[in-house]
Amino acid sequence: METAYLKAFALVVETGSLAEAARRLDVTPAAISQQIQVLERELGTRLLGRAGRTVAPTESGSRLAERCGPLLREVDSLKGWISQADEIRELRIGTINTALHSLLPDALARFTAEHPRVSVYIQSAMSSELYDAVKRSDLDAAVCLHPPFSMPKAIAWELLRQEPLVVLAAERDKKADPHELLRTRPLIRYDRTLGGGKQADEYLRKAGIAPSQERFELSSLLAIAMMVDRGLGVSLVPDVASPLTSALHIAKISLPSEPEPRRFGVLWQRTSPRARLIGSFLEQARLAAR
Repeated sequence: METAYLKAFALVVETGSLAEAARRLDVTPAAISQQIQVLERELGTRLLGRAGRTVAPTESGSRLAERCGPLLREVDSLKGWISQADEIRELRIGTINTALHSLLPDALARFTAEHPRVSVYIQSAMSSELYDAVKRSDLDAAVCLHPPFSMPKAIAWELLRQEPLVVLAAERDKKADPHELLRTRPLIRYDRTLGGGKQADEYLRKAGIAPSQERFELSSLLAIAMMVDRGLGVSLVPDVASPLTSALHIAKISLPSEPEPRRFGVLWQRTSPRARLIGSFLEQARLAAR
């Protein structure tokens, strides 16, 4: 049912005149009459009758007129609400700490320049927690590690960066044997509850490396890099690309046998109502990852 026809009908009832309703809507009286006839056919009843020189609603017309006002106001309100969809929005992004300290600030700088009126909520957590939050629609997208299981088709994931394991050591040790460093220097462990930490622990076991001393274990790759810079030990971590470590006097030493690299990317629901914004964020994240 055309809301424009309901508006014409309401004006006829309000003014008591087809001609006056036509004047206000800037159409011909014949067009108004035709619209009323369409409504009558759709509803299966007469809506207007003659009363002298004016027209008046029938009993059915009066019942329709009672509903027209609230209905048309609701339609106008709905149009206004929908028209705001591209003006003011919120995007909820989850992230692992690695991305928060590397590519995410650049991606967000590009994204907010393109969408200055969109507010961005950021939640930092472990990859498994971020996956669950996206699946529950608590988050729109997440920058996280690829889940260690098959994902349902409703969930999409795109690779942004691969990070092989490297030994972080003092700059003066950049030509040293990485296995010898791991055996003889104090080890600063990457948290073994995290994907990269588990991967590092598995590598040490498979290589038969037993560190002489384990000094710290923590979840911040940035803090680990700073501790190596201060001479507190060496570490086996994913090779992150963070501008925050560029001023540190540390070396990244490749391993003699490279294990599967850590992979992280963007995770989102394919049918998200914020798909356009997610797509825009993903494009900026791609550029930042390069």
